[in-house]
Amino acid sequence: MTAARTPTGAAPTRGRRSGRSTGDDRELAILATAERLLEQRAFGDISIDDLARGAGISRPTFYFYFPSKDAVLLTLLDRVTAEANAAAGDVLDRLAEDPRARWRELIARFHAAFGGHRAVVLACAQVRGTNAEVRRLWADVLDRWVHAVQTAIEGERRRGAAPDGLPARDLSIALNSMNERVWYATFAGDGPAVAERDVVDVLLDVWLTAIYRTTTPPPA
Repeated sequence: MTAARTPTGAAPTRGRRSGRSTGDDRELAILATAERLLEQRAFGDISIDDLARGAGISRPTFYFYFPSKDAVLLTLLDRVTAEANAAAGDVLDRLAEDPRARWRELIARFHAAFGGHRAVVLACAQVRGTNAEVRRLWADVLDRWVHAVQTAIEGERRRGAAPDGLPARDLSIALNSMNERVWYATFAGDGPAVAERDVVDVLLDVWLTAIYRTTTPPPA
């Protein structure tokens, strides 16, 4: 995964009635409660009553902020992806300075952003097969990241640092999809998984080898 080269601001708000402040304490309390509960149990085992009680509000008040618990999860995912984009910043624009260092910086920043909200990431991955809106949101986000990496690969090829090869978009799709699966396995302990202390460097070497055919690409 990597950052989309699009302006990043506050995460979209899903389902909340218009006219309310995104910093509303009760809304934030609902979101914080949801993330805390996701660290303890599966999304399907969390009820609206759980969310309302944890936020210190009534069930009817909950519906003033969100139409469903799915809307809460979508808002959490919006916030995590916005945080990842903001963390990535302009790293891709500085790629030619030191490709190995900049790619590592990018992967590490995404690892920190998603790892810091792993319960949300895992919950979204688990419900994606049955929740069409989560699936659409993640597909849109992933497509922007794929486009950003595709553009970066094409730029490295133009400057002669990376050789021609597979279509840049196909390569970007494969690399982003690999990151997604590897991180999921690491965060969830799902089957064979790369140790968390090693995952950034493992991903980095695969990315460099796939893009440059070497792990020591030349700077500008």
